[in-house]
Amino acid sequence: MSNILCEFPYNDHKHIALVKLNRPKVLNALSTDLMRELVDKLFELDDNPEVRVIILTGNDRAFAAGADIAQMVEATPIDQINDNRFRSWQQLAQITKPIIAAVNGYALGGGCELAMHCDFIIAGDSAKFGQPEIKIGTTPGAGGTQRLTRAIGKSKAMMLAMTGEMIEAKQALDWGLIAKVVPSTTLMQETYETAKNIANKAPVAIKLIKESVNKAFEMSLSDGVDFERRNFYLTFSSSDQKEGMRAFLEKRDPEYKGN
Repeated sequence: MSNILCEFPYNDHKHIALVKLNRPKVLNALSTDLMRELVDKLFELDDNPEVRVIILTGNDRAFAAGADIAQMVEATPIDQINDNRFRSWQQLAQITKPIIAAVNGYALGGGCELAMHCDFIIAGDSAKFGQPEIKIGTTPGAGGTQRLTRAIGKSKAMMLAMTGEMIEAKQALDWGLIAKVVPSTTLMQETYETAKNIANKAPVAIKLIKESVNKAFEMSLSDGVDFERRNFYLTFSSSDQKEGMRAFLEKRDPEYKGN
């Protein structure tokens, strides 16, 4: 059985792909094999010119409840190095198309880290987030201390990482970890509607927005603004920019081609 499932086109939208984690018996624990399959599929979708938005989800019980502990319990540091388990995590940052995490149930440890690797998170009201690695004698290792701190600030990130406590979706929204909370029963439809909104926009500009926002965490303000401005200039070499502005002036819906 595959560790992930993919549906493209999703809901008959020719520009949206759905990727689903598929280890339900272990709450989608993130094994090395699952992460490799996930990254391979995401690169395949990133290279497909028809795909404009990717939705990543789990199931009603769990987005992903963490790493596969059984795979690590007896591991040594050298085992971890030779396993190259973090290479897949690093490769996630190379995906250029927007990825929306649709989270129901548990997003804990590696599951929370995976959701934070996505461009934003929409959560069902039953979702729970946390970095509980301290409860098994270790620390986050796939960005949990870094992305969580950038999302919610030092004090809250320190508290969650040191106590291993979970927070519910409403609190995650209030703290700035996620973008939106919706009823769990309508999560996929709500996420699809957001994905459709993005998929109907100019694909090149969407890629450049993703690139620019991500650079905000790596640059000074002045360097970031310079980077943003160059991407703004770059859109004027795109036929989609011409189409978007002409459509606005002509009071019609634009038809973007992705070039």
